[in-house]
Amino acid sequence: MLQACAKVGATGYLTSRSVSGWARARWRRRWRGARDGKRSPTPEPSSEGRSAAAPRRRTARIMLNMKLKERLALAISAFLVLFTLMLVVDIQMDYGISGHRVPLHGRVRIGDDLDKGRSAYIEFRKRFLQKSNGSNGSREFEQSAPSETSGAEAEPRTPAAPLDHYEDLLRIVNAQLQGREEDNPVVVPPHHDLNVLRPENPTIGEMEDLEPSVNASNLEKFQLRIAQHELYEDEQKEGGTQLKLIIDYQNGVQALFKPMRFARDVQTLPNHFYFSDYERHNAEIAAFHLDRILGFRRAMPVIGRVLNMTTEIYDVTEGDILRTFFVSPANNFCFHGKCSYYCDTGHAICGNPDMLEGSFAAFLPSSDLAGRKVWRHPWRRSYHKRRKAQWELQSDYCDTVRTTPPYDSGRRLLDLMDMSIFDFLTGNMDRHHYETFKMFGNDTFTLHLDQGRAFGKAFHDELSILAPLLQCCVVRHTTLTTLLKFNNGTPLSKVLRESMRADPVSPILWEPHLAAVDRRVGLILDAIRKCVDKSESPLQNEVNDFV
Repeated sequence: MLQACAKVGATGYLTSRSVSGWARARWRRRWRGARDGKRSPTPEPSSEGRSAAAPRRRTARIMLNMKLKERLALAISAFLVLFTLMLVVDIQMDYGISGHRVPLHGRVRIGDDLDKGRSAYIEFRKRFLQKSNGSNGSREFEQSAPSETSGAEAEPRTPAAPLDHYEDLLRIVNAQLQGREEDNPVVVPPHHDLNVLRPENPTIGEMEDLEPSVNASNLEKFQLRIAQHELYEDEQKEGGTQLKLIIDYQNGVQALFKPMRFARDVQTLPNHFYFSDYERHNAEIAAFHLDRILGFRRAMPVIGRVLNMTTEIYDVTEGDILRTFFVSPANNFCFHGKCSYYCDTGHAICGNPDMLEGSFAAFLPSSDLAGRKVWRHPWRRSYHKRRKAQWELQSDYCDTVRTTPPYDSGRRLLDLMDMSIFDFLTGNMDRHHYETFKMFGNDTFTLHLDQGRAFGKAFHDELSILAPLLQCCVVRHTTLTTLLKFNNGTPLSKVLRESMRADPVSPILWEPHLAAVDRRVGLILDAIRKCVDKSESPLQNEVNDFV
């Protein structure tokens, strides 16, 4: 605004109206000059004005440039994200946008191998298990659950087929024991089997030059006796993603507690994927006993116990987990903890009313004493609803594995065969990684950890778990001998039942699960027989524990 009056030189004063008219006339002349291409000269700003205006103009230009760069960067980022999303959707859903069809996972095979895209376990199913149900490499057992036939007259069953004693496999085993090796590259002979010809087997205590302390707990003694080739000696007697508790005892001992969620006869829901199944505390207990009976000794000891949630958990628990305890509408004491899956009120762990059953697993040595290396399992599943893993698409996948360290020498490949057999017997599909002790290098056993998703389907045999054995077609002499012993002699289920009988929360397994173990022993021997029948190059690509 102009002042009410403006001073002009010393001649007097002009009214505000006169000043306003003068200003309008001045700006009109400047506008006409600009229109005719003759800009009216603008008055030069003072030195103070220039010094103050210059930084402001530079700042404005910089801000403008920054905004343009940010907008350009955001536009490019948005384009890349959309382009990547389109490619991912195209590959997974096979919409054809990319112009050609690509396998969901793995390499594209060119040339003569195009007809070998079937997995080995699919071939095994088609050639041997013609009665398989579905196309996912699985077999449904034809017998119904006991609850389905109770209260009604049972239909007459067809007589069971006579027991197959696998005389052909017995001949191979006996010939190897007598030093007469048959032309057969499938079964590793005894003099190449570390379970027969025991190598040097130092313990953690010997490697670290440690002795148990005077008042050492049983766990401390156990940890120091862990050896290069096994968790514990043969003559020793038995002692994640979901909610687990670390139990600290007053003497410094720790244990991993997995609480009970289901009754023994509750199976995996039919529409649940293997990676969305619940964990079962009794599966951990049963798997430990089975691992010991088979002679592997690679699973940590696990035992069942009943806890008082009020005095043994709630009263001694610290941290945010206390906020997850509540009393259910049935007046049972519950909590859900904090974890990646199933840790909410709808999936709470509840006592009866505050007594809770669970499994206690002994802790492995600390990383300071014996660090462990985590390995990605070569036969890891995709953990995806539609995508398949490479081993499911490539029939000669084992050829790639056998030429890759550490599977190209030593015991590691044979350990994975044992793990495949162990997981098939328990029905565990959740084997994505495994661990070894670093101090022993690559020439050491693989730990059998985390069996919580085992023993979920008593009437379903998942043949894809045997993919490592079916694709590589190699097995230890001692492993085959053990399986034949349980097939032809005392059933594995009976030995397992007797072993678990002493557990405080016995019975551990539902009877149909024990029957499934015996049934799966026969399926494993059938698979080994198929490998022997199709072997063509005897002892040419021999795999053993020492070379």
